[in-house]
Amino acid sequence: MMNRILLVEDNEMNRDMLSRRLERKAYEVIIAIDGQAGVNMATSESPDLILMDLSLPVIDGWEATRQIKADPATQSIPVIALTAHAMAGDEQKALEAGCDDYDTKPVNFQRLLGKIETLLNAG
Repeated sequence: MMNRILLVEDNEMNRDMLSRRLERKAYEVIIAIDGQAGVNMATSESPDLILMDLSLPVIDGWEATRQIKADPATQSIPVIALTAHAMAGDEQKALEAGCDDYDTKPVNFQRLLGKIETLLNAG
């Protein structure tokens, strides 16, 4: 069975690149382009894992993750935060918001894939 990944990313170039590469690795990718859509799709689509950009329109990735983790229907879905603005403390902040892991942009695809596989296999 194909694992479904919800990619919450407002940058079209990042979305295209990541979704194509994940699909080549036999993941089914569903896409949300803002934090609120990400929260809604986490509920409606029940993905196996969420890649959450942190700087998003409508509601940011921190808040979207908090909402997903606060809802019993979606709280067990692993979330990997993705951020281009890696500052000291960001990783801690992401984990406190409920993210299960954290990666930086530009994405190192092999490293990200390792994190995805680790979380999916832990489930």
